[in-house]
Amino acid sequence: MFSCIKPYLYSQQLNYDKEVESLLSKMTLDEKIGQMNQLNFYELNDELIEKVKRGETGSLLNTTDPKTVNLLQKAAVESRLGIPLLIARDVIHGYKTIFPIPLGQAASFDPQIAETGARIAAIEASETGIRWTFAPMIDVVRDARWGRIAESPGEDPYLTAIMGEAMVRGFQGTDLTNPTSIAACAKHFVGYGASEGGRDYNSTSITPHTLKNVYLPPFQKAIDAGLATVMTSFNDNDGIPSSGNKYLLKNILREQMGFNGLIVSDWNSVGEMITHGFAAEGKDAAMLSANAGLDMEMNTELYAKHLKHLVEEGKVSVTDIDNSVRYILKLKYRLGLFSKPYVDVNQPTTIYSDEHLQAAKDAALRSAVLLKNENVLPLKETQKIAFIGPMADAPHDQLGTWIFDGEDSHTVTPIGALKSGEEYKSLKFDYEPILRSSTDTDTSNFSKIQEIVKKSDVAVVFLGEESRLSGEAHSLSNINLIGVQSELLKEVKKAGKPVVLVIMAGRPLTIERDLPYADAVLYNFHPGTMGGPAILDLLFGKANPSGKLPVTFVREVGQIPLYYNHNNTGRPAPDNAKTLYTDETNTKQTSVGDVSFYLDSGKEPLYPFGYGLSYSKFEYSDLTLSSKVMEMSDTLVVSAILKNTSNIEGTEVVQLYIRDLVGSIIRPVKELKGFQRVSLKGGESKTVRFTLSAEDLSFYGMDMTKRAEPGYFNVWVGGSSKAELSETFLLQ
Repeated sequence: MFSCIKPYLYSQQLNYDKEVESLLSKMTLDEKIGQMNQLNFYELNDELIEKVKRGETGSLLNTTDPKTVNLLQKAAVESRLGIPLLIARDVIHGYKTIFPIPLGQAASFDPQIAETGARIAAIEASETGIRWTFAPMIDVVRDARWGRIAESPGEDPYLTAIMGEAMVRGFQGTDLTNPTSIAACAKHFVGYGASEGGRDYNSTSITPHTLKNVYLPPFQKAIDAGLATVMTSFNDNDGIPSSGNKYLLKNILREQMGFNGLIVSDWNSVGEMITHGFAAEGKDAAMLSANAGLDMEMNTELYAKHLKHLVEEGKVSVTDIDNSVRYILKLKYRLGLFSKPYVDVNQPTTIYSDEHLQAAKDAALRSAVLLKNENVLPLKETQKIAFIGPMADAPHDQLGTWIFDGEDSHTVTPIGALKSGEEYKSLKFDYEPILRSSTDTDTSNFSKIQEIVKKSDVAVVFLGEESRLSGEAHSLSNINLIGVQSELLKEVKKAGKPVVLVIMAGRPLTIERDLPYADAVLYNFHPGTMGGPAILDLLFGKANPSGKLPVTFVREVGQIPLYYNHNNTGRPAPDNAKTLYTDETNTKQTSVGDVSFYLDSGKEPLYPFGYGLSYSKFEYSDLTLSSKVMEMSDTLVVSAILKNTSNIEGTEVVQLYIRDLVGSIIRPVKELKGFQRVSLKGGESKTVRFTLSAEDLSFYGMDMTKRAEPGYFNVWVGGSSKAELSETFLLQ
């Protein structure tokens, strides 16, 4: 059902220009402003129905009852012009059937996982009348302190663009008029992931080159895939809030990037320009946003209160208002709302169907990352196992952030899967959470640990983050395992048995201090509804881990921001740079000279971008270029041999990186330019090929023109950003 999804393209759809212009010509100024006003649904009452009938709102947030939706649509359709409502909700990584958080989906390095997850979310959400979601979130994020890293595909512009494009295809399907399609909304435009200090809603200071080369490419990829809507971000960049930034919305997004869909504000971001100090009061904020080209205001009703007066005063033009209303009406036509405004309340539900649950499990399987394994995994069903820890049976926390509609009662945890299924019915195990939650600091149950573990062959410890510790407004300055979880792990290790650490979290945690107490580590970014059975299958070898890290794992929080695609600096630390403790001061020191280096934590992360182990062993060899010289108008084929040197069938994510050695502006030390998931049987080999074009090598240089520049390039192929197999070619 989901393997044949084709990209949605605007060119495949009718433009509806004639219908839009005809309707627009009949609208009063009040009715136009009403379309630009999005309200939050609190309850169904006569006041709301009358507002809808008067045409005072074009969109409603957060109603999920199809009967209520139909009543509201009836009021809209029976209004003077019969313009239907656009019903919206945050459906981020699933509606009822919850997939891994977007950061987890990115760990699969499999865009089909993201596309399928979004398609299923759209199918389930549209059953209730929801036809617009505020996803994908395609902010590039390089600071794990920021709670919203959970919603992102991570630190790399290329991977973020590929996964975001896939989600757009999934949400919107091949035809927006299909009742199961919902409009996607790329957010947050732009640069929100660079929030200073990892504090939510904070300012950013992104330079023009970094904006063009790092933060805009994922949005361009989504736009090229037929993206229906874009959301402005909360942050100001260089002192200008996005919701009032005319240059950003009109010049960059509309003119340069060619976006021809609807632009909506984030929740109250127009009103917050007053708090920023960018607008004096509500009327001023409405004027700034309308003149900047913001088409629809979410929740605050400043447009509804002030736009008419601003037009009468000549401070906002009717032309700009008409342009905004065109985008709104066109989207409603493209969604088929004028012809089919109502929800079929008698249709059979697909929610929690076997097909949807299996897809969610597959996503969780591919998203898990094996970070360490000292001959402990996979486990054997003949072993006696101690399952310990607060995340082993935490259905709500397993779902992760942004799960308005996910249900704990349908979430299958690892312990739930052990107890309810037939698959592991012969397994001998003990289960003791020890802590009530990941934030519990009561150690009174630690006394039980030794007895439980010593009578077992191996201990599996489930730790991590509660769902409330990541997501919007959930930034942290300390990203260690919270509370006394590290102490729990140490206590388990004291029993002298092999220890497997399973982590479920919304961000990359600083776990270096925990690694000595675990013989194996399986990392899961909150895995969703079917995370439990997926984790068990991975632990017992019924599935082979294949996930790779979409974000760098730092050793300690003081290294942030640390990301693989950084600039080299004029004094880079050498690869052999080490940190040492001195007996006199107990301070780490290095003798490598004056270089870009932390004396106490060194230059290297704990785990690099793209890293992930498997039960299989893979070997790379014979990197070959189709030519050592590449013409601008030609392409270059990069190939390497991948061999599974083990006897276990497995999948490796083969990654291609490049470096432009000299540019008109400094280029990163490595840039991901391609990846492939390659499955091999034990002992099998395969030649993996990538094709590079001049477009792949292009960037916005000193003159802010995007092009590839002649010169030498390094190219690497391997299993992470630390790939060593390399060659050099000349672009001319």
